[in-house]
Amino acid sequence: MNRREFIKQSVLGTAAVSVPYFFTGVQSVQAQAPSDRLRMGLIGCGGRGRYDASISNGLTDIVAVSDVDSNFLEAAQQSGLGKKGADGKAIPPEAYKDYRKLLDRKDIDCIIVGTPDHWHTKITIEAIQAGKHVFVEKPLTLTIEENQLIREACKKYKKIVQVGSQRRCDRDTFMVAIMMCWKGMLGDIKRIVCDLGPGRTSGSIPKTEVPEALDYDMWLGQAPVADYLASKEMVGTGKTARPQYGRSHGEFRGWYEYNGGKFTDFGAHFIDSVMLALNEAGPGQGPTLIKPLMAEHNVPFKDGYPTIADRYNTACKFQIECHFPSGVVMDVCSQSPDGVGILFEGTKGKIHVNLERIKGKPYEIIGGAARENGHAKPYPELPELQKNLTLDDYARFYKGKKIESHMQNFITCMREGGEPVSDVDSTVQVMHVCHLLGIAARLNKEITWNPKTEKTGDAESMKFLAREQRKGYENPTLT
Repeated sequence: MNRREFIKQSVLGTAAVSVPYFFTGVQSVQAQAPSDRLRMGLIGCGGRGRYDASISNGLTDIVAVSDVDSNFLEAAQQSGLGKKGADGKAIPPEAYKDYRKLLDRKDIDCIIVGTPDHWHTKITIEAIQAGKHVFVEKPLTLTIEENQLIREACKKYKKIVQVGSQRRCDRDTFMVAIMMCWKGMLGDIKRIVCDLGPGRTSGSIPKTEVPEALDYDMWLGQAPVADYLASKEMVGTGKTARPQYGRSHGEFRGWYEYNGGKFTDFGAHFIDSVMLALNEAGPGQGPTLIKPLMAEHNVPFKDGYPTIADRYNTACKFQIECHFPSGVVMDVCSQSPDGVGILFEGTKGKIHVNLERIKGKPYEIIGGAARENGHAKPYPELPELQKNLTLDDYARFYKGKKIESHMQNFITCMREGGEPVSDVDSTVQVMHVCHLLGIAARLNKEITWNPKTEKTGDAESMKFLAREQRKGYENPTLT
């Protein structure tokens, strides 16, 4: 399908179902003539946004970038992103400080949302309302109310939205662990330990002048007005260096105002894998009791809110149980004997999976192995594993499409229609749990949850299902 046909037809369900292809790379996308490549914009030009755009660069034409910090804009323009000119060199994309000007462009087919988390929902919905397809970094939302809003928006506007939960495409680690659970290779799952690692801590961070390059009010967006805080110590070099401790850019994960801390950071990846493995990521599914055994923050809390405003406030140490109707208990913690990752324990044995490898007897029995450096051996090098986990098993993740990378899957879905690997509906179910963990930690109390009505069992916790939105930055209405 060329670009002109794509613009007319690229909505969910309009294209024929594609024949599965397996581990075939990106030839079908790269083979598109330059005149037919999709045109992409990047909103949020920090390190993660530029990384995502670099993966898309060449598969699409990056024609525009936007950021509230002019230094980040300049870095994006100078990073090699952009459509190739006649001389083979990239033509730097157009730069906008106001992302709405980028969304107004009719020639842009799709965008990447690489902003801090508290902007994800608003920009994603405005983008699909403007007729764009969206690759939005995880976590998808900041509140359960935003989960419900973005789910309804995707149903209404029928655009492809791929969530950046890249663990769903980790062929040799997390995908293998999930399939082992699906196929009963661990027996009945009884217990899961989800170790997210400790959260961020800081001492008092001094108030200082906002850098001239940064539109700080726009960066805050829906969040409450707050002093700009930044340490003298810096991370990185050049114009994109940032304070080691602060209230902006890479340090937003230390603040509940912009993020859920570890619960929505690693939690958005690991809890995602757990719920897929348990087949608990469908409508009306999920745990019914969130029980904090321990939750410590960097500052004192009262009624669920921090009482000190000059240091990080997300949970730094925690152990919280999630009880599923099946009887399975997921223990979400900041420290465990096996380290950061997921421990699946069943009646036939247990495995532990992290970003680099899988270990455990059941994995070895089916033909899995590690290299000398401890990393998982790739699937194509393991003939016994291929017999036990077939390409048809992998195809379940990709819903009939070729098995490829996360970004490539997004582009394929834009071309062919159909749901991406990380669809919004299942991601919303995962994000419900991530946000409930944060609420339980903030209130330090048990939370009962009805996954069918999407309500908690008491008035105090219900208040945390949404947040007040600063005037002028509210989420859009679904017209």
